[in-house]
Amino acid sequence: MSELPDFREMLAQAREMQGKLEQVQRTLAQRRVEGAAGGGMVRAVANGEMRILEVHIEAALFESGDRAMLQDLVAAAVNDALQNAQGMMQEELQRTANLPGGA
Repeated sequence: MSELPDFREMLAQAREMQGKLEQVQRTLAQRRVEGAAGGGMVRAVANGEMRILEVHIEAALFESGDRAMLQDLVAAAVNDALQNAQGMMQEELQRTANLPGGA
């Protein structure tokens, strides 16, 4: 008769991995990444929870009066920040999965 998997051990491993993932989430929530557009004239800061924390716009952009360009630059900077946050998340999750005892 074949051996059945040790469900207690599997459950313990699942709990350990859940704890690691929760720690990663807490860590990522504290980390910040930046995205930029317009040669850095618009910058957005995001965290590992995929939340935009700050948007910085150079005063010269307001003075130009080009509302459509400003809107496009803000959207581009925010998207860049979110893409960088997603990359940070993936790297951290990969690092966690590669730890001894990880998935």
